Amino acid sequence: MRYETFDPEKHDLTKVAKLVYDVDFRTFDMLFKDEQSAVKTIAKDLPKRGLGDYFKVILDDDDEIIGVLMVYDSHLSHKFYLKSPRLLIVDILDHFALADIEENDLYLAEIAIDSSLRGQGIGRKVVCDVIDYARSKNYNRVTIDADFRNSDAKKLYEKIGFREFNKKRVKFLNFERGMCNMQYRLKD
Repeated sequence: MRYETFDPEKHDLTKVAKLVYDVDFRTFDMLFKDEQSAVKTIAKDLPKRGLGDYFKVILDDDDEIIGVLMVYDSHLSHKFYLKSPRLLIVDILDHFALADIEENDLYLAEIAIDSSLRGQGIGRKVVCDVIDYARSKNYNRVTIDADFRNSDAKKLYEKIGFREFNKKRVKFLNFERGMCNMQYRLKD
């Protein structure tokens, strides 16, 4: 398994968009009529995002995409661009529900493993690799969010050593989104 910076010219946009969809399918399902239209919109948006080095595809030994990973710190400057109004709503909901990134934090924003490979320890390995990377770069902590409705993810993060430090919730029309903000302290 290896990590490679996402390149829309090289990597399968539909596969990557499906993995991005999987991370937050409940929100996408609320905003789009079906999974297919959500994935199509995400795929169209990905090349515009200016994701840079912080968005990785996870490849197996045969160079097949098996997951995606987005990790960044407080120094990331967001690139603003015109996007689908529905994707803009996702960004707004994220702003109110996701963990605040403090100076010298490494934030694990997205991790998705292909559904056919889940339960094989790949997600755990990726999270541990991120922690090792953060330690090598002298970050204070790694932060991650676990959706209130995804108790399996929260349990995995807790087994690795993450602890909840905050909860955030946002309501939009009849939709409610909540996150357990979690941290893995590398320094006190």
